[in-house]
Amino acid sequence: MSIFVTAPEQSNKLLEVTTVFLRLGFTAFGGPVAHIAMMREELVRRREWTSDERFLDLISIVNLIPGPNSTELAIYLGYLRAGWLGLLLAGVCFIGPAMLIVLTFAWLYVRFGSLPQIMWLFYGIKPVVLAIVAQALIGLCRTTLKSIFTGVVAVLLLVLYLFGVNNLLLLLGGGILFALVRLVRESRPHQGTVRLVWPFFLLNMQRGAWETLAMLGRAATETPVSLPILFLTFLKIGAVLYGSGYTILAFLRPDFVLTLHWLTDRQLLDAVSIGQLTPGPVFTTATFIGYLVGGWQGALLATLAIFLPSFVLVALIHPLASRLRSNPWTTTVLNGVNVAALALIAGVLVQLGQSALLDVVTWCIALVALGILLRYKLNSIWLIVAGALVGVVRFLSW
Repeated sequence: MSIFVTAPEQSNKLLEVTTVFLRLGFTAFGGPVAHIAMMREELVRRREWTSDERFLDLISIVNLIPGPNSTELAIYLGYLRAGWLGLLLAGVCFIGPAMLIVLTFAWLYVRFGSLPQIMWLFYGIKPVVLAIVAQALIGLCRTTLKSIFTGVVAVLLLVLYLFGVNNLLLLLGGGILFALVRLVRESRPHQGTVRLVWPFFLLNMQRGAWETLAMLGRAATETPVSLPILFLTFLKIGAVLYGSGYTILAFLRPDFVLTLHWLTDRQLLDAVSIGQLTPGPVFTTATFIGYLVGGWQGALLATLAIFLPSFVLVALIHPLASRLRSNPWTTTVLNGVNVAALALIAGVLVQLGQSALLDVVTWCIALVALGILLRYKLNSIWLIVAGALVGVVRFLSW
């Protein structure tokens, strides 16, 4: 069947993918973990596209490849629902609204020289996002933590995360630990060694890509603003950045502030702040920076460059990922990675709580929202709107 001629059932699936991810693109506040929680609520609990176990498998897989995890999860879910067109539509619809919102803020920033005063909106939104993440974590724990051993490992990995251990090391460590336990139990250490190679292959692939693509940034030292260099620099970052979108600052500063000298530290921090405060992927920080240095053409090129590797990597990883549950050894490794992914979500929840739960009002918002989410299948969009209204009322009362 041609990708340009679809059956009615396929057309309905494509329309569903478009509708769901457009809405998420406009309303998914709170960063990658919150996005993942909203996808679980919408696609697992409400629409039943997949099971919790399969959903957690996908989270673990996208955590093992470079790029923005929540965006890659959206792309992957779109592919599983509606094939290659679903892959493209899910990614574009999830990224597009955030890009347009950030582009608007970038225009306002250039015109007026400062960030719009929108912080008060997030007084009420942040506790709701916290509740959405907590509700997703509770549901995933019920699926994944099936023994005392898995619970102990999850707590251990959570502690290590809070002490600053690298995300990728924790994910690989969880998988390797579960595999070692299986080896001990079966007392056949010669089996399964080959099955543990693929995560290290991914890690070495990322390291080699970094060394190759880093030359692009070094070759561009102190050059005038150039759209090709802008594109290649963001392509490099999108191809090698591991972890959540919050780590993007550590990748942007060496290139755009220290090497290219296209931005000041204040401009960079403002760009990252807008990427975090607006809905959708945090990587739309690239849209803001692209507009600052190259106008709307720079914004479009920067956005395309930083997200392009995610589409390619999801397409490449699927043939391997689809076989992970078909082998006992890779299933064991994936179970360990899933436990580690839960620990990372819990760690981010703790960190979000420190900035979201500011007083009695925010605690009440979070607890009421969590109670509603656990009791009813209410769309989280309404809770986000309600939280924003609380923020407006609170702001006006000051």
